Amino acid sequence: MAEETRAQATGEGTAAAEAHVSSPPPAPPSAAPSSGSGPRPSRGPRGGGRKYFRRKKVCKFCVEKIQSIDYKDYRLLSQFVAESGKIVPRRLSGVCTPHQRRLSTAIKQARNIALLPFSART
Repeated sequence: MAEETRAQATGEGTAAAEAHVSSPPPAPPSAAPSSGSGPRPSRGPRGGGRKYFRRKKVCKFCVEKIQSIDYKDYRLLSQFVAESGKIVPRRLSGVCTPHQRRLSTAIKQARNIALLPFSART
């Protein structure tokens, strides 16, 4: 402490003293490199890696200006039925809410008259 006051009084070593005060403390040494057995380091709030651009899904019926969804149009309806026979949800298909409601009722009607399957073939 006495050396610092002497160096400041004479003007020597002020840059070194300022650098010592303003620099952050050294980081503690890390443990041995992990061989994959421990948890992965987090890369953000969800732990994901590479970021990519996700295009906003638009409703096919709104874009093509299809007013009515007909239960007899099985080719159109089969695009919104998964291989397992389930109706594809809105978040995957990109269809807006009103059209998804009409789509699901049309698919159910087409199933009842055997235009679309209820489930996948086994």
